[in-house]
Amino acid sequence: MPDAATGASPPIGAMPAPRDFAALIDAQLVTVAEREVIERRSPAHGALVSRYPAATQADLRRATAAARREADRGTWRRMAGAERARIVGRVAQLIDRDKEELGRIESLEVGKPIAGVVREIGGSVALWEFAATLARRSDGDLYDQLGGSLGLVFREPVGVVGMITPWNYPLLIVSQKLPFALAVGCCAVVKPSELTSGTALRLGELLREAGLPPGVANIIVGDGPNIGRGLCESAETDMISFTGSTRVGREIGTLCGRMLKRVSLELGGKSAQIVCADADLDRAAERVAFGVTRNAGQACVSGSRLLVEAAIADRFIAAVSERLHRIRVGDPLDPATEMGPLVSEAQRRRVEGYVRAGIADGATFTARSDPGLPSAGFFVQPGVFTGVRPAMSIAQEEIFGPVLSVMPFATIDEAVALANGTAYGLSAGLWTRDMDKAFAIGRALRAGTVEINTYMAGAPELPLTGHRQSGVGHEKGAYAIEEFTNLKTLQIQLNPVRG
Repeated sequence: MPDAATGASPPIGAMPAPRDFAALIDAQLVTVAEREVIERRSPAHGALVSRYPAATQADLRRATAAARREADRGTWRRMAGAERARIVGRVAQLIDRDKEELGRIESLEVGKPIAGVVREIGGSVALWEFAATLARRSDGDLYDQLGGSLGLVFREPVGVVGMITPWNYPLLIVSQKLPFALAVGCCAVVKPSELTSGTALRLGELLREAGLPPGVANIIVGDGPNIGRGLCESAETDMISFTGSTRVGREIGTLCGRMLKRVSLELGGKSAQIVCADADLDRAAERVAFGVTRNAGQACVSGSRLLVEAAIADRFIAAVSERLHRIRVGDPLDPATEMGPLVSEAQRRRVEGYVRAGIADGATFTARSDPGLPSAGFFVQPGVFTGVRPAMSIAQEEIFGPVLSVMPFATIDEAVALANGTAYGLSAGLWTRDMDKAFAIGRALRAGTVEINTYMAGAPELPLTGHRQSGVGHEKGAYAIEEFTNLKTLQIQLNPVRG
């Protein structure tokens, strides 16, 4: 991020002065000077890097009231789709303009390697760009064979959407929700995680710069039990879109169910990567290692289970382990770093607890013997569990760290049964050169997304959908129109033409 005095960026590896961010309420910026302060320290360095204004209950009421006012007034939803598309597209341009700054904020707050996080910000740009196209595509249907009447089916914005987003991909996950809701005419109140709010708050400034009308989008920071719950309970919100743990998703689903409020829940996962003997094994090993270490394994789609055909299991596990041992773990501001720290001490304790549990259950854990980790920060080495049984916690539960659990399979039916043998159903990877096999397995897997001969590729055009305890509803793609709209039917009685 540029130095306030000189405008120059500090050298890579240098810690900048703490940065103050502002909330966005009804087009007004609320600064840290006006509120109690939430502080964020770098998980890699321990230094204070960001300060956010802690939202009060009055702030929450102001934000939801502003969104409700604009939703009821209808200026944004009645605006021509081409104009909404222009504004949403302008946000994409501004994110792209500031991608270096936004990437550095996330590197400091989340601990992501600077070499990769700017490309991730590019994914946010792509989401805003694609969402802008949907502002001109929210169409309905016409029925003219109703026996003397005409039926028109419209899509109308659901109204005010409360959005609660997690700490692991602060800008990307907001960008999987907000631009799509705005494109179809919704208004929104966004509550990013209080751990890593910087890029979401910076987005608020870009929304103002892009010309978004006052009150249409509001961004505030606070904890889940107070501000998050208040957003769910508010009579002003028509829908809650949440990304986070399955445990919290159940609570939100229960709360909104009592209020008959629409919910979209993108929750946890325990994704399996199935590697068949006929696969490109070098490419598969590289992507399996990537899939479990991206963002230090702190991703709902992390490929944390490896199901490998028994005939190649030993050499493939050795190839993956060798790649994991080569991964450079260290300072996220160093461009040579490939994996940074976990987000917090609590998260490190969680990961280390699962490692101990797996060993206690009889599995064998291997990681680099010479850790060489920085003395400061919440670092762990990536590792591999072998001798894993399907019922073990390391094979069933979301660890949210760079820990790979390996289980060999003898037949395709066994591979499918193992892959489907958890409560989750978010994503899966499949590696084979046989496309008949790929389609058969892909159809049999109980997951919303199955990637074949790739992993964590993604595209704004493709929906993200959780099955079973991985969620309700979908994000991204043209199907997001369905998520953020209601259907309305107009039936018109036609009088017969009289000669």
